[in-house]
Amino acid sequence: MSVSSLPRLQHIVASGVIAAIGVWVTWISYTQQPSEAFLFPRLISTVFVVLAIWTFAKALLGWTKVGNGLTRREMVWLAPGLIIALIYIFWAAKTLGFYTAGTITFFILLSFYDSASHFELKTWLKRLAITAGFLAVMYGLFAQLLKVYTPREIFF
Repeated sequence: MSVSSLPRLQHIVASGVIAAIGVWVTWISYTQQPSEAFLFPRLISTVFVVLAIWTFAKALLGWTKVGNGLTRREMVWLAPGLIIALIYIFWAAKTLGFYTAGTITFFILLSFYDSASHFELKTWLKRLAITAGFLAVMYGLFAQLLKVYTPREIFF
């Protein structure tokens, strides 16, 4: 495989995986009960799956400008974040509850990818404040404004 086709292949694979996940999430939102709990996810997932399939089709047809693709170093740098996200999606949200797991996951990702020093109290306090703001926005958006159901287990 030539070096010039690697970015296109990366784009096809990534957009294909995202489209497949989008189809799966959309299918779940249309088949789960109680149906009123899935009204908002149904709306959002439908929009996202249409966009994901469109992006995948453009990648397959070669209509997308893909740039240089991701280097091995960039993929290694992104891998921990993807692993943390998968743990959140498949275990933590259901086990710990949406808000608790979301807050912990956000704090871990913020701490991992924040370029500020990890040896200063000031930066940790800043991360905690940003995480608290994130939690407040998530709670306000989902529980108060949209009034949608979120996974509720141990804490929320």
